[in-house]
Amino acid sequence: MKTNHRKRKVSDSIVFKSLFGITVLLIVFAAAIGVIGYRAFSEAIMEQYADGAFHTAESASLLIDKDRIDELAESEGKTEEYRKTWNAVDSLCNSQGATFIYVIQPDVTDYAHITFIISTMNRNSHYDLYDFGYVRETTNDEYREKYRRLYEHKSGNELVLRNTGYIETDPHITAMIPLNDTNGDTKAILCVQRQMDKLVEVRHNQLSKVLIALLITLILVIAGQWMILNKWLIKPVVKITKEAGRFAEENVQSDEKLTDTIKTDDEIGLLAGSIDDMEEQVNEYVKNLTEVTKENERIGTELGLAERIQREMLPGKFPAFPEYDQFSLYASMEPAREVGGDFYDFFLVDPDHLCLVIADVSGKGVPAALFMMATKIMVADMVRTGRSPADVLSSVNKAICENNKEKMFVTVWLGILEISTGRLTCGNAGHEYPAIMYPGDDYELLKDDHCFVIGAMKNIRYREYDLTLKKGSRVFVYTDGIPEAVNENNEMFGTGRMLDVINENKGKNTEDEIKAVRDAVYSFTGDAERFDDMTMLCLEYKGKRD
Repeated sequence: MKTNHRKRKVSDSIVFKSLFGITVLLIVFAAAIGVIGYRAFSEAIMEQYADGAFHTAESASLLIDKDRIDELAESEGKTEEYRKTWNAVDSLCNSQGATFIYVIQPDVTDYAHITFIISTMNRNSHYDLYDFGYVRETTNDEYREKYRRLYEHKSGNELVLRNTGYIETDPHITAMIPLNDTNGDTKAILCVQRQMDKLVEVRHNQLSKVLIALLITLILVIAGQWMILNKWLIKPVVKITKEAGRFAEENVQSDEKLTDTIKTDDEIGLLAGSIDDMEEQVNEYVKNLTEVTKENERIGTELGLAERIQREMLPGKFPAFPEYDQFSLYASMEPAREVGGDFYDFFLVDPDHLCLVIADVSGKGVPAALFMMATKIMVADMVRTGRSPADVLSSVNKAICENNKEKMFVTVWLGILEISTGRLTCGNAGHEYPAIMYPGDDYELLKDDHCFVIGAMKNIRYREYDLTLKKGSRVFVYTDGIPEAVNENNEMFGTGRMLDVINENKGKNTEDEIKAVRDAVYSFTGDAERFDDMTMLCLEYKGKRD
């Protein structure tokens, strides 16, 4: 057998995919390390930068007599003391490398304006110096709040970071401290501004070094990984691929096994051994395939026959008992597999008594179907002897328990309707609660007297109860395949939705009511797999014969 191979692209090779995957992972790893390192370095440099500004601010505050700030503010910058103070601050500004050192007094009514008392500038800077007494608006709300915190003693210092320039200055940091007199009152604010050009330069240099180091590491790792992959992965995989392709085309086992040349105990060695085993097993598989196919066809035929037999055992002629106008009923059973474990039954015990049965056998498939048929026959035979529902359930349970090696069990709801009076005598052996509707009302679940399931425990005495059906009353019984049907989100259909559907369709005939429930379940479950049989029976009592 020949196999057509499309022309391979370079990107299809395992060499390319392996190196590409490793490269991507290393780039992501390198980028993460670079970002983390860059941020950590930037934060450390920024912290040192800010600490330097605050140290300069503290040094500058020692050069100013805080108790005489008001006198400095009134000096118009012309007194000897003012000039002496200004020269000291100016000298510190230039010696510490600060861009500006200035003292301001905010308008404490709203902090919307500031007045410059002392303003010095580094001689190497290209900015304009504010004159004594210059008044300007506060830069923004951030500055206004920081001034307020310093004046109201809510903070001992404040830092402003400007990554982008604002008005006439480039990116910078500004350290602020309050100037308090001996009484503890804040008289002014001292600010030290440092430009961030040197910080940016240091960060860029550091980033360049990190990127170069990561690039070199990436190249070395890729080269080393290539040599390792080529020896231990790529060459063996290529050899295995060629042998698999050859076998697919020739369908003939090779004289030389892959494990003779690939002698490793890792996954590659296991794969080589698997290819050798596959070649040995394929020939044997082909020989057996024809026989297996014939056997599957036989099993499929037998399952189809079993399905037809099961359906023929259930009453399927509707309308049932057309000669009786006192009631109407409809029932349906849809197995989850070819054959199921659910069943329903209805038949006349005598001209005035109608028997209704619905049951659910544990398990699925052929064993459950066989158990179902045996149970159906026993229930029908014992009902026809004239026994009550309680006696029937007790007798069937005893008979099944005496020879139940497979430990299977069945839930049963059994009702016998006295047609002339509407009296319905029922027994429930662990089955779902029936839904009852009386004239003028909605369907409601009847929490009836549950007994134990049939086939699980010998010598149980089952109980029964009576219902009186009036003209227009309905009884709806079902198996757990209805409320326990699940959709793709693993959400169950539930008895609540079931009651909603049958109440919405209670004005229709019994057949349409059951079909409405079935359609609602299928609409709810969608494409989800169905795991349980769905069986329903609905009886409407139309009253005594006129």
